[in-house]
Amino acid sequence: MYAVIKTGGKQYRVQPGDLLVVEKLDGEPGADVAFGDVLMLGDGDTVTLGAPIVDGASVSATLIETRKGEKVKIFKKIRRQGYRRTRGHRQLESVLRVTSIAGVGKTDKWDGEVDLTTKAVLNARARGLEPRVEVEDKPAKAAPKKADAAPVEAEADAPKAEAKPKAAPKKAAAPKAEAGETKAAPKKAAAKKESDAE
Repeated sequence: MYAVIKTGGKQYRVQPGDLLVVEKLDGEPGADVAFGDVLMLGDGDTVTLGAPIVDGASVSATLIETRKGEKVKIFKKIRRQGYRRTRGHRQLESVLRVTSIAGVGKTDKWDGEVDLTTKAVLNARARGLEPRVEVEDKPAKAAPKKADAAPVEAEADAPKAEAKPKAAPKKAAAPKAEAGETKAAPKKAAAKKESDAE
């Protein structure tokens, strides 16, 4: 059984179990949505047309997510005038899973289970990435018992008394200066030899 419904100024041909992307609808993920504007019902060779809608017919769906659609670029230009404008737009859309069609004394239901996984999570899984999950704060460590408190304090005092002195930083400039002196020394010696030869 199939139906043609109208929503958001557009018409859609749907069957139970179809995944449908329509203009934004109000509601939270998991909410049930009913469409009363059924323009046509079909069941095999039997077709029922509405004038303009079929009386008593309805299509039920479950809202999976509301998201932004694909990017659309708007570019305007007037040649030889230096006029160029670029704008972008992303239309809000709702994703639905059609669960049942009822009308003309018949009802067709989808037996599957509605999965509320969003497109962003599915895309992340397809690329082998983990979806973003907010990390919850870990609970603070429990305070030590009174019996254990004394040894902890003693251990805390001991490292303070036995603190090791920090190692002196290495002098990196000294090797560079030595290398510079070795290069400069032959030049001075060569200059002295030339002066002696004169």
